[in-house]
This record gives sequence, C-alpha cells and structure tokens, in this order.
Amino acid sequence: MLIAAAVPQATVAQPDLEQAAKSSIGAEIRAQLGGKYKDFYAPRGYWPLWLEKGRIGSQADALLALIDQSEADGLDPRDYDPGDLRRLIEEVDASDDPKLLARADLALSRSFARLVADMRRPARGVKIRYLDKEVEPRDSDPSDILRSAALAPSLTDYIATAGWMSPLYMKLRTARAGYLKKWGGLPDVAVPEGVKMRPGGKGAEIGMLRRRLGLADGITYDKGLAAKVRAFQADHGLKPDGVAGAMTISAINQGPARYARLLSLNLERARLLPGPWTRHVVVDAASARLWYYSKGALDGTMKVVAGAKETQTPLMAGMIRYATLNPYWNIPPDLVERKVAPKILSGGSLQGMGYEALADWSADPAPLAQSAINWDAVAAGRQEVRVRQLPGGNNAMGKVKFMFPNDLGIYLHDTPQRDLFAKADRHFSNGCVRLEDAQRLGRWFFGRMPSTDGEKPEQHVPLPQPVPVYLTYLTAVPTALGVQFLPDVYGRDGE
Repeated sequence: MLIAAAVPQATVAQPDLEQAAKSSIGAEIRAQLGGKYKDFYAPRGYWPLWLEKGRIGSQADALLALIDQSEADGLDPRDYDPGDLRRLIEEVDASDDPKLLARADLALSRSFARLVADMRRPARGVKIRYLDKEVEPRDSDPSDILRSAALAPSLTDYIATAGWMSPLYMKLRTARAGYLKKWGGLPDVAVPEGVKMRPGGKGAEIGMLRRRLGLADGITYDKGLAAKVRAFQADHGLKPDGVAGAMTISAINQGPARYARLLSLNLERARLLPGPWTRHVVVDAASARLWYYSKGALDGTMKVVAGAKETQTPLMAGMIRYATLNPYWNIPPDLVERKVAPKILSGGSLQGMGYEALADWSADPAPLAQSAINWDAVAAGRQEVRVRQLPGGNNAMGKVKFMFPNDLGIYLHDTPQRDLFAKADRHFSNGCVRLEDAQRLGRWFFGRMPSTDGEKPEQHVPLPQPVPVYLTYLTAVPTALGVQFLPDVYGRDGE
C-alpha cells in the first residue's frame, strides 16, 4: 500500500506578491498605452521594464545620468524630460499606486526610446556609401529600441554604457570631454614659428609658448614646460620628446577651436557605427586597424594595411557575404601601365611573373597571348588590358579574400607582405584592406577556417550569416590616456 508523503508546510505555494503587483501594474500599462509602444509591451504581457521589487530600479538612475550628459552627443537634455522623470520617480517612491507606477514605466520608456533614436541618428554632412539595405540608417522604431534593451543581461549596464552605440564612439565621447577639459580652455595665442625651443632655453617666444599652454608667466623652458609640451605632443600624434620644433609649434598654432571641431567631426563618423550587440567588423583607414564585435563585446582587433593617399580606402558599409579561397588578383589598370608593361618591354614574361592576360573583364574571359598585346600602347596609357595574378604563395591576395560586393573592387584580404605590419604608417594598398591575420578573422566568420577543395582558383564559400562591415576614417582616436590626433592622410578633415 502506497502512503502519500506529507508535504512540508514551508513548500506550500504562497502567493507571489511581487508578481501580483506587477500584474496589477501591467493592467494599468495596458490601460494607459497606445501607439507604437504597444508593439513592445503587448508581447511581454504588459510587464513593466523599469521596476525592481515594486520600485523604479537603478536602470532609471543610469538613464537620467545619460540624459544629463547628452550634450556630449550634440543633444539637448531638456528634450528627454529629466525634470518630469525625477518628479515622477519621487512620487512613485512615496506610493504603491499601480497607476502611478505604470505611468512612470511608460514615461521612462518614451524618454529612453527618444534618446536612443537621437543618439543613433547620423548627422548631415558625414559622407559614407551604403552598399546594402541591411546597413542603411533608418529611423529607429521605439518597440525595437525597447526590445533590444530588454534582452540585455543587465538593463542598467546596457544604459550606462550606451550599448546601442559603437564602443569606439563611447570611448571617443569620453576622451573628447577629457581633452576639452585639458586643452580646450587654454589661450589661443600664436606662438612664433621658425624658432626651435628646447629645455634650458630662455626668450620671449618661450614666454608665449608658456602662455599658450596655460603655464605661469616666464621666459624659461623649465621642466614644467617640457612636461606640458610632451603631453601635448602625445595627444596630437607627435614624438613626445619635449622639444618644441617646427611640427609641434605648427600643431599648437592650429588652435583649440580646430581640435574641438576635429573631435566633433570624428564623433559623427563614429556615430555611424553599430553597437557591439550587432555582429560586425569595423576598419579604420586612418589608424589602419580593424575591430570585430558580437554579443555585446569586442572579440578581437588587428592591424591592417589601408589605401595609400593616391588610392584611398573609401568610407563605405556593406555585407560580407562570402570568402574566396585561392584567389586571383586582378591588377588595377594603372599598375599594369606603370609596373607590368615596363617589365614586359624590358624582356620579362607574364608567365614568369605568375600573371596572365585576359580578353575582357567578364566572369569567364578568354586568355590573351602576351604577343597579341601592344605593350608600348599599354605603357603609354593608350590601351588597357586586363592582367591578373595567378593563385600561389606570392599572390598579393594571399590565401583568402572576404567579399562585400561593390563596384570599386574593395575587399578584405590576406597578404604575403608581412613586413608592412611592423610599420607605424600602414597606408600602402590600392584601396583594399590587407589583414594582419586573415586566418583568425576567417575562424570568427565561419567558426573554423574553411579549407580549399584542391588547387582550383577562386573557390567561393558563403558565410553562415552575412556580416556587416564598416570602413571608416577616424583621425581622432581614444587611447588609454585620453585622445590622440592622427595625420589626415587622405585630406578628408577639411571637407
């Protein structure tokens, strides 16, 4: 005979008071709700977003702090009703009224959605080419904004770090504030040029340098001035030797207003980048560096070689859709004219250089004999011929290229020229992006790097899921100590 076990009194189900309270608040949210916000609240049973244990939680404090700081984003904090929100939270703290709690939850959601949409909205005048609809900016729907926030492991952390913005944007935003505090309020004094000033020196021009850098009046180049000059040099991409030479004085005479404008311009460029919860790749042509993100975090970074001044890497965004193994390199016509044709005229052969000539630019072109080409006309620029490098150890594309289809022929690729990654200035390519570690990036794209199927050239392997890639140009970048200005290699800062 089976005897039913006694149920301990402590395990008897008790009413979940918090859940009951939230259900009551949910009913009030439903009663007060309308418009697009219903698309967020309805699927979650009108469950509140901003409440913890029957009270407005720490996520509201994070939101109010971000609103207070929103001038750094070029926004007006008053547009997000911080005063009304604070008064409403104070009323809620003194009351258990479900109507009031529901009203507060909806008010916080509305202010939050407006703030996120405005922070994400690109400024006019920053030019970038979008190759695919998936990466084109669009007005943010409030329900999408709130849904993304609700999925974050910690809503408070998501708001405090502005998880919908690029980490590069947020770091530069912080660095900009520190830079303006450090250098922005100093006197805009023109320092005499053509005079090299160094520690131990004295003179009226040193007195002007001291004044420009905010030091006490004097004419001596003392340790304090040397330290200030080194700090300025480090922040402005110069060798921090403490000597005020021609380049340092020229940079100082640019004036605080110009550097403030450059910071704002670069912040707008970074605003175009997605947040880390979007799986994506960023290539910065100015610093010649790449980052890749997913699941709210930076997964990795590496050096790249970007376009030279004459063959710039453009600002563009697209979708990386496939990898090409054993790639050809289609040599740009200007390089065929300047590099290949002279070698042929000097007695070289296409076969000996690992090249082949083709009849046209179609997907399946006929080969063209070297003897059938007027190389004098090619070298003189009167005739164009398609030449490509065959796959192999010396191929300029290396073993793999990652393709985001575009009519400029820009992509990310491997390279056998490893020595270029040791250089501080890595602007040598014809516009494409050479990768320091293509195999590592390939493993991130695919889970494991795909292998070739024999020696066949141009083996295309689709990504499991297309990945957005953003090619940007940041001449002001955040560092561990603040911000650093980089050379405007492409001359875009004056546009």
